[in-house]
Amino acid sequence: MPIKQLPKKLPSAIWALGMVSMFMDISSELVHSLLPLFMVSALGASVTTIGFIEGIAEATALITKIFSGALSDYLGKRKLITLMGYGMAACTKPLFPLAHSLGMVVTARFIDRIGKGIRGAPRDALIADITPPELRGAAFGLRQSLDTIGAFLGPILAMVYMTLYVGDIRHVLWIAVIPAFIAVVVLAFGVKEPESTHPVDERKTLKFSELRHIGKTYWEVVALATLLSLARVSDAFLLLKAKADGVDIALVPMVMVVMNIVYALAAYPAGRLSDRMDRSSLLLLSVVFLIAANVSLALSNDVLVLAAGVGLWGLHMAFSQGLLAAMVTDNAPAHLRGTAFGVFYGVSGIAMLASGIIAGMLWDNFGPAATFAASASFASVLFSGLVIFRRKH
Repeated sequence: MPIKQLPKKLPSAIWALGMVSMFMDISSELVHSLLPLFMVSALGASVTTIGFIEGIAEATALITKIFSGALSDYLGKRKLITLMGYGMAACTKPLFPLAHSLGMVVTARFIDRIGKGIRGAPRDALIADITPPELRGAAFGLRQSLDTIGAFLGPILAMVYMTLYVGDIRHVLWIAVIPAFIAVVVLAFGVKEPESTHPVDERKTLKFSELRHIGKTYWEVVALATLLSLARVSDAFLLLKAKADGVDIALVPMVMVVMNIVYALAAYPAGRLSDRMDRSSLLLLSVVFLIAANVSLALSNDVLVLAAGVGLWGLHMAFSQGLLAAMVTDNAPAHLRGTAFGVFYGVSGIAMLASGIIAGMLWDNFGPAATFAASASFASVLFSGLVIFRRKH
């Protein structure tokens, strides 16, 4: 197919939203790169418990997006809701270093993920509102790339400060408070919401029942994303796999650094490429990366094979997350974008909860290899579904 000529410049608000994601991810990943180890070593949690907590936390975030997305459609004010979500997440960051029980960690993680859920769908709908249609893949790819830069800077800072503070995890967790509040400031002053593109009366009559008018292709994208959530375990299992393979505890966060460097480098090029060719072809490639990553992690017993699996995992993320967001935007009308993103993320969240619980149980009962082998099997099912999707479209 012919390559479309693309405008060279993305709106400045997209860059600002990317910086917001970057600073918040520096904060969140600094916490998350240490939290599984903290729960196991300091609080005595089992891997099944961690899998359940991670599943609940991420599912809470994704399910919350259903309602925040619909609310942003109803009000026509996406920035305000996005700001509330980032503000809530920033305010919960001090709870992690203050925690002295597993219950307090769960509470902090739960509230933090509610904040993520509140901001996610309105933010993505805001990106879609701001960006010209021919640059949507690039816009979502850029935001994801900047987000992922924060995701690998966070673990790097975790390792640096763990060394400086001689393994004092609580002290290091306090560092995460600073970038979280920087993110809120950048969003408040660096992003201007565009004028609404749909009538006020249309917003006031918005109901979830209107989703049936979106179209069949949107629901097929939702189904593919649900299978993807079942196929992909939480990042926490990558950290635990590194520890199981004998990586020193102070260096375990390097797993997230490697994965997110690959993710950050590939996400924007993948997004731009998806503006020039069929998005589902690139999504199919992402599933191949996921299968290869899971096979590598299932078989790994040394650092080199582990690193290969983690790198492939990063490529999978780069070729799937921004592309799925662009595919939702392609198939949702402007006045239902928030709701469409919310339902998309919410259904994925339910699948992610199931995935986290199953992965933890497999790990505790049969070992790490069983967890990643099962993930590879789910990914193979997704591959078949995506082949069918491409043939139809």
